[in-house]
Amino acid sequence: MSFTIYPAIDMRGGKCVRLLQGDYDKETVYGDSPYEMAKKFVDQGAAWIHMVDLDGAKDGMRINDRYVLEAAQKLPAKVQVGGGIRSEQDVIHYLENGVDRVIIGSMAVSNPDLVLELVRTYGSKIAVGLDAKDGYVAVHGWLETSQIKAVELGKRLAEGGVETFIFTDIATDGMLSGPNIEAAVELAKATGKQVIASGGVRSLSDLQALKAYENEGVSGAIVGKAIYTGQFSLQEALEEVKR
Repeated sequence: MSFTIYPAIDMRGGKCVRLLQGDYDKETVYGDSPYEMAKKFVDQGAAWIHMVDLDGAKDGMRINDRYVLEAAQKLPAKVQVGGGIRSEQDVIHYLENGVDRVIIGSMAVSNPDLVLELVRTYGSKIAVGLDAKDGYVAVHGWLETSQIKAVELGKRLAEGGVETFIFTDIATDGMLSGPNIEAAVELAKATGKQVIASGGVRSLSDLQALKAYENEGVSGAIVGKAIYTGQFSLQEALEEVKR
């Protein structure tokens, strides 16, 4: 499995936005069409697109799903989606309409048994997003912090069959301050599973630093703000990790 770059499209009100540390009051709009943004990424060589329904994450229901399905059905890249997935119906809705992987976040804390049931049914098409604030899992669009440590929850879910985790350190998200490599590696080692690192990537050397732990289980990186603000292009990122 090669180290994968996942360009991120965060959606709010049908637009492509980025939040600062998950703060809904600190939003920058980068595009009016999630589909056009996804197409641009595919044209630059993306094999995967990472899409997040921010409205859905906050309100606990699918809101921007039509943009996700449009990208999944019309573009040759694979699509993974998170945000607002709270039931098996939500999972089926995406998987039966062309999405390749569904990321479960808050539900992993509120209903881990259901998550493991879904993993038994859908296998590697289910990933778990562990978004951590000071090591503890944050839920409901990062508006609340739970009492459980990301590593502990990860271990429990890995034992139940989860193969892929998306790990976000909220403190670094949208800050261009460098990823929390240590925490991503710790989760990969503790679970023995694939971890996709998210948050803080600001340079091509950050990608190389993450890729150095590929054999430890760090299998990819989600990149958003660095691409949108021109720190580097998606094409440059893809070339960098091929080296």
